[in-house]
Amino acid sequence: MDSDGTQDARGTHAGPVPRPAGPPEVPAMPPLPPRAPGTPPPPDGSAFLTWLRAPRPEAAPGVWRFGHRPRPAEEPEEIPARQLLSGALIAFLVGWLIWSLLQNGYLGTWWWVPFDLIVPDAWRGGDSDLGETGTFVVYQGYELLVALAIMVGAARLGRWGEVWRRFVTPRFRRPQAPETRTTPEDDPAQWNELRAAGAPDAAERLAVEARSGLMRDVDHARILRAWQGVRTGRHSLATFSGAVLKDGAAACLHPSGERDLPARLARHDLVTGQVRLGTTVDDARNPYAYRGTGLALGPDLLGTSLVAVGPAGSGKTGTVVRPLAESLCLHALAGRAAVVVVGAAGAGLGPADAYDVVVRIGNQDSEYDLDLYGGSTDPDEAAAVLAEALVGDLADPHPGSDSRRSTTVLAQLLGPFRAVHGRFPSVPELRQLLDGAPGPFAALRQGLQEAGQESLLRELDARERQMGQPGDVGGVLGDRVALLDRPAFAGFFDTSGQSRPFTLKALDHPVRVRIDLPQRGHADASKMLARLVLAQFTASVAVREDRSLFACLLLDDATGVVTPEAVRGIQRLRSGNAGVVLTLRTLDDVARPLRGPLLGATGCRMALSGLTPWDGQDFAEVWGKEWTEARDVTDRQIIAETPAGKAVHMLRRVITGKAPTARAVTVRQVERERWSASELAHGVPAGHAVLSLTDVKGEHAPPLLVDLRG
Repeated sequence: MDSDGTQDARGTHAGPVPRPAGPPEVPAMPPLPPRAPGTPPPPDGSAFLTWLRAPRPEAAPGVWRFGHRPRPAEEPEEIPARQLLSGALIAFLVGWLIWSLLQNGYLGTWWWVPFDLIVPDAWRGGDSDLGETGTFVVYQGYELLVALAIMVGAARLGRWGEVWRRFVTPRFRRPQAPETRTTPEDDPAQWNELRAAGAPDAAERLAVEARSGLMRDVDHARILRAWQGVRTGRHSLATFSGAVLKDGAAACLHPSGERDLPARLARHDLVTGQVRLGTTVDDARNPYAYRGTGLALGPDLLGTSLVAVGPAGSGKTGTVVRPLAESLCLHALAGRAAVVVVGAAGAGLGPADAYDVVVRIGNQDSEYDLDLYGGSTDPDEAAAVLAEALVGDLADPHPGSDSRRSTTVLAQLLGPFRAVHGRFPSVPELRQLLDGAPGPFAALRQGLQEAGQESLLRELDARERQMGQPGDVGGVLGDRVALLDRPAFAGFFDTSGQSRPFTLKALDHPVRVRIDLPQRGHADASKMLARLVLAQFTASVAVREDRSLFACLLLDDATGVVTPEAVRGIQRLRSGNAGVVLTLRTLDDVARPLRGPLLGATGCRMALSGLTPWDGQDFAEVWGKEWTEARDVTDRQIIAETPAGKAVHMLRRVITGKAPTARAVTVRQVERERWSASELAHGVPAGHAVLSLTDVKGEHAPPLLVDLRG
């Protein structure tokens, strides 16, 4: 079936990679029983069905919804443990004392009055109709009722139920799998929507595949994506049903032919589209509804973009970028997303088998090349993107952060060159033109004259007049292009058709791409290439035909990448169902005027442990302040003067563990920072981060302290 997730990404996907020997592990499901390598799995889909039927209630942004149990919005007041246990013990002793006094007759016989009023006279005494045994049972039964009434009163007075819940139940509670309460009408494994739409045979085939253990989470998500295409009218019901009846759970495959990744490190839930990054800490600074819940991200949050800041070793790559890349690759296999992951070679961004396209710039064994012009055929568009990559980080060539001059210079060369040669110049050819080499200029002039391109001749004449003039940016552009005209990059960025260039125009399809940058020995070139990819990404997603496909760029180490134009491009991504993930070692890697706009343009902001106070100040400003209740408590110790008063005070000290005091409380509303710069710099433990979230609908979560290892 030629449906979502099955179309060729314009020739950009690699050949099929080796599949894992065993079946992929379904996230958050019980592990499959061990078996010998190479043997097929047993025909049992109970683990998959349990995962599929697990509850996923609606929750606040960032909450891991799989098996989530909502909590109250406000924290209930909790009695201190010592006070609670002391009160329970005293209530028990009081109840025991009352019962003893009743039994011994110290309180009289009034408590037998109800017995005398209710029980017939014939049941009393040894010669009654009931006999001695029956009479004994009646009297003992009444005493038992009175004892139970005293115990119930003591239990309520001493809060025995709360003692049981807080100190006894947790010791015997076992971890439980998420409850799966479904009926045939709402069972997702029955595919009732397909049955109602007139495809019962396809629904029954999928239900059988699910029960037999032949379906996994990626298959389920991919078939749902294809079904969405049927509902929107992009594909016919007959074509969809035919594909399902033919291939079952393997219908509508990704162009690579893969149904899962070679390996998974993070926990994923493709029903909600989330990947779990950690656990929200049970800390007073976190909202009560979030404490102890899983923290997860999905396309609904990544659609507002994410910036993560933390020093080297704080976990940006391993705990943030790698799980997100893994999740988006799974979404791509399901036909839901297109992902581009950019980082240094060997940065640990996943195995090559997990991607369709792997571009290793500077590695001569790389199967793919990178298109320097982003697949564009328009000289002005190509010049704008290339100018951003070459000198977007420089302020001198662009007074007022205006890159139009560099764009004009490049357009004056790219247009004539393409008109003559039918392609854009390679890196050496572009360098010669920017340096003003007489030979290439003469050849261009002659070709334009022969073709009668008078307008392009005027462009070329204007470029020749500007060369060497004060303020000409051609020299700066030539110096930057020279960083790519190195022996290590020979054979790359080819425009003659001899290589296999990857272009970000392929983001119309669910393609998985990894680009390795040559940071060792070529740091400046790597920053320039990262800016090139970001510029091409923001330009490409804005003109996509199918915006139902989520597109995401993960840029590990965005040092030197954030420019005024990049910030403007990030602001436009949300409307195009796209987002970026940027990581930085420090905000000092971003120009001071751009730090506020960058944090304002991204809806999700993460500050990892080890942040400097200067970086913490920027986060504290963007997170703002909130109104909190400040309580000023003044305690004055009470001095007892009589023996009875001293005895009462001693009893209070035993119960509460504190000296008797008279307390004066003053409550007032004050405005304080959610997280101060000092707290962010010194109060975030290792392996933790403070993260604020905003989804594409505008709902947001306040800054949360998250354990990225949980």
